[in-house]
Amino acid sequence: MQGSLIQHYGPTPIMERMSRHGSKIAKVVMNPGQDLFARVGSMIAYEGLIDFNPQPPQLGRIASSWATGEGVPLMTATGQGLLYLADYGKEVIVAQLAGEGLSVNGKNILAFDAGLQWSIERVRGITMLSGMGMFNVVVRGHGWVALTAKGSPIVLDTREASTYVDTDALVAYTDGLRVEPRRTARLGGLIGRGSGEAFQLGFSGQGFVVVQPSEDERPTFSVRG
Repeated sequence: MQGSLIQHYGPTPIMERMSRHGSKIAKVVMNPGQDLFARVGSMIAYEGLIDFNPQPPQLGRIASSWATGEGVPLMTATGQGLLYLADYGKEVIVAQLAGEGLSVNGKNILAFDAGLQWSIERVRGITMLSGMGMFNVVVRGHGWVALTAKGSPIVLDTREASTYVDTDALVAYTDGLRVEPRRTARLGGLIGRGSGEAFQLGFSGQGFVVVQPSEDERPTFSVRG
C-alpha cells in the first residue's frame, strides 16, 4: 500500500529550481545562497534543513504597504532541501524569467527568488479609467516566480492581436506590454446591479497575459502628487 501511494502521490522528479507537484503545489529546490521570498503561511512541508524568517529585514518598510493595501506578508526561506508551497488549494503557475519582467497582482504572489529585482508599480491605464490607481508587484531579472490563480488560468498571447482583460480577473502580464484602458457597459448595470460600467485593460506587444476564471474585486488607491 505504501509503495502504491508514493507512486501516485509522491513528489515529482527534481528537474528545475521550481516546479509543480500536481496543479496546486509548488516545489522549490533550496540550496545555500539561493534564498526565496514566499508568502507567509504558504509552507505545507519541507525536506532537509530549511529556516524561515517571517520578518525579513531586506523587505524594509515596503512590505507593510504591499500592492493589495491589506498587506501581503512575506517570509524568507533559506537552507538546503525541498520546499513545498501552496495557498488554500489555488492553482499554481511557475515561470522562469530570463532577463524580462513580470507584473503581478499582489494577491497572486506565492514565491519568487530573492535575487530578482522587484518593486511596487502602478498599473498604467487604470487612473485614466477611474481616477484611481491600481498597483502590481513587478519582478525582473533571472530567476523563478510562483503565482496562484483561483481556478485553472489561461495564458493569452498578445503578439498577434490586442487582448482585453477584466481588471478583476487579471493575474499577471509581461512587463513592457502596451496597455490600453477601455470602459464598457456592464451587464449588471442594465438590470439594476452595479454602476453600469466595466473597466478592461487591453494588452499588445511581445508577451502574454495570465487570466484567472474568477473576478476578485481588487482594491484601488487614490493617486496623489
